[in-house]
Amino acid sequence: MENLFGQIEDLSRAKGIDPQVVIDALKDAIVVAARKYYKAGEELVADYNGHSGQVEVYAVKIVSELVANPAREISVSAARRFRPDASIGEEIRFRKKTDGLGRISAQLAKQVIFQKIREAERETIFNEFSGRIGEIVPCTVKRIEGPDLIVDIGRTEARLPRREQSRLESFSPGDRIRVVIKNIEKAGRGPAVIVSRASEELVKTLFEQEVPEIYDGTVKIMACGREAGERTKIAVQSSDRDVDAVGACVGMKGMRVQSIIRELRGEKIDIIEYSEEPVEMATRALSPAKISRVSVIDPLARHLEVIVEETQLSLAIGKKGQNVRLAAKLMSWRIDIKSEDEKRQEVESAMAAMAGSGTPVSILIEHSLGENLVDKLLEAGLATVERIADMTPEQLEEIPGIGTEMVEKITLSVGAYFGQFESSELSLTPSEQETVPEEPVVAQEPELAMADSTTEAASVMPGLPVEGVDGDDDGFEDDDIDFDNMDVDLSFTTNKVENEFIHSDTESGETPLQHSPVVESTPPVEDDVHDKLTAKESDRS
Repeated sequence: MENLFGQIEDLSRAKGIDPQVVIDALKDAIVVAARKYYKAGEELVADYNGHSGQVEVYAVKIVSELVANPAREISVSAARRFRPDASIGEEIRFRKKTDGLGRISAQLAKQVIFQKIREAERETIFNEFSGRIGEIVPCTVKRIEGPDLIVDIGRTEARLPRREQSRLESFSPGDRIRVVIKNIEKAGRGPAVIVSRASEELVKTLFEQEVPEIYDGTVKIMACGREAGERTKIAVQSSDRDVDAVGACVGMKGMRVQSIIRELRGEKIDIIEYSEEPVEMATRALSPAKISRVSVIDPLARHLEVIVEETQLSLAIGKKGQNVRLAAKLMSWRIDIKSEDEKRQEVESAMAAMAGSGTPVSILIEHSLGENLVDKLLEAGLATVERIADMTPEQLEEIPGIGTEMVEKITLSVGAYFGQFESSELSLTPSEQETVPEEPVVAQEPELAMADSTTEAASVMPGLPVEGVDGDDDGFEDDDIDFDNMDVDLSFTTNKVENEFIHSDTESGETPLQHSPVVESTPPVEDDVHDKLTAKESDRS
């Protein structure tokens, strides 16, 4: 008795299982062996007798009035021979001898015991390690099975699959490494514990061990994206405004993060501060690239669009798309990256298709409108110059990011764009031509020459009516003019009018339009008048 009980204790201690599990396995094994030996189809059960140290086997039969199956039923009269008070429906046990089970039955019992113990051992391992998922454990590489590694983690063996290994690492039997427990497989042959060196949990747990602020909960790792052996991005957040989350993870002179990098065999680690705002988070996650702007395409589908300068495009995407992939993992958002030129062309094409034919708004860049202002117009859905021209200044000011000064710049640029066509189309109307007299324009007296610039402009612009110069009611006749005492420089008057006309448009803030050509020649006069003017100019010179 003591010998059997001692063996049960030793076996349970070696396998780390409860002694009762070993006893149950022993009873099941004896029942299987007895059933094979007797072959009677009886219902057999086994009991362990702690006093005698033996396992006893019994055949169980049910008391029945009419016996249909003699192997499992017994009549009332036969049952009362063993128990006088037996009644219908009761169970009566009959002890079976186990002395003559034989070698074959004993071998079968041994196999059953080992199988039951293995199942119990796996159940124990599952219960123990299921609560340790995400924990880092030290282990030793025992052997290599194909692409996988079998490692010893103490109580049992664990499997390190190839997919859970870093591509930069290679190990040999006997190497000591640290792994993170990733999963527990209850069914199947072989080790039930799956460990990893490529999991994001490994990086998180390493930071918890190296950074006290993470261990005590002051700093939290909010998200992590990793490509094992290449690069890892983690987002951290501090619950204490006096604690710098990024600085705590980096450590003094980078000592904390360098310790983790050495454990990961030189893998690069980017640490950023977490933000709830997807736009701000995307800007940080795509570092070291400089982001121009971020737009949320669909918040429900978690879709972002990032615009960068052409020089930052390759840096934002990263080597083989690594930087944007890690940023997408970190945020759990879909991220599309485009350059400024690509976005501008895309918006212009889309809006031109929606609005029909029109001039792209980017043409206004050639008329002194800044590229940033053009981008704001495109973002507002204004892809053509014609649509902008149809809008009032108040409507333009309602566009986000556009103020009064910007509206003035837009108005000037649009006016300059259409002005180039108006200058080429400007012509005289028939009514205006009728108002201009066919007689030559003569010089006025000195007081008339001092008229305002509007009258001077009208006197030299063809096709415009002039008051007080021509007509029968002007009060002057050609013979009444004293040319000997009049000192008029008609060329100076013409140049002055032209300059003041252009200067007036420039001061108004609008691009001057190219009006009909100004009269540059001296108006025709009578021959004797022309001679007197010429002589007068000679005397002055």
